[in-house]
Amino acid sequence: MSHSSVTREAPQLLLSQWQRRKVRGVWGWGCLPGPRGGPAVFGLVTFGQSGDCCTHSGTMNIFDRKINFDALLKFSHITPSTQQHLKKVYASFALCMFVAAAGAYVHVVTHFIQAGLLSALGSLILMIWLMATPHSHETEQKRLGLLAGFAFLTGVGLGPALEFCITVNPSILPTAFMGTAMIFTCFTLSALYARRRSYLFLGGILMSALSLLLLSSLGNVFFGSIWLFQANLYVGLVVMCGFVLFDTQLIIEKAEHGDQDYIWHCIDLFLDFITLFRKLMMILAMNEKTLWS
Repeated sequence: MSHSSVTREAPQLLLSQWQRRKVRGVWGWGCLPGPRGGPAVFGLVTFGQSGDCCTHSGTMNIFDRKINFDALLKFSHITPSTQQHLKKVYASFALCMFVAAAGAYVHVVTHFIQAGLLSALGSLILMIWLMATPHSHETEQKRLGLLAGFAFLTGVGLGPALEFCITVNPSILPTAFMGTAMIFTCFTLSALYARRRSYLFLGGILMSALSLLLLSSLGNVFFGSIWLFQANLYVGLVVMCGFVLFDTQLIIEKAEHGDQDYIWHCIDLFLDFITLFRKLMMILAMNEKTLWS
């Protein structure tokens, strides 16, 4: 019998030699002994508990498997009470985003309230007032009002940067916002799916890096180096990505230990997002300006 005829008869002979059992197991490329001492046959095979091989029809079951998307939304390592707390945190975060957008609109379009020293002092006073007000059911509405005021003035403070980007290229704004949303979402999900406390070690590193960035920014007031300014933007962007990981896991740990102040926890994530957006927006604006210069 020729080599080609053995190869053509191999699948039919193999089906008679191996058990035709439907098994559910791992699959891969396997090497089966050839019939009647013929050459070995390579093929996609599946193996069950005992290592038996199933038929060629069974090997296609791997393509019929359905992805369980519900499992992606389950966080078994986070207690139900903490999951409810996180829902409140992100609901408050969404509220802050809408109010901040309104504040930015007031500055850029209506010019009713302009960003300046008064708006910066107002946002600082509201944040301190919010921090000094204890979290309780009686003060919840008051603290939500303070949170909305802080978010509004923060949006007003973004006005000058927004106007600069609009002058350079208006398409920078949606690009920067979508990029920030994607970065924030990815790092948030990484922190939620990761093992608890696995990113808390970043706290000291991030605070040290933030201190160095602050010192370099103050020093650059006297030096006026464009290279130092750009390095501050790029390094600051990386540092804020780390803060998203750190703050998310820190909020989880605080909630696990009984801290249910979701309003203050929202402040941490909101400032992370705003700082990310500001830095990414400035990076895109500077790259666009350099391109056309």
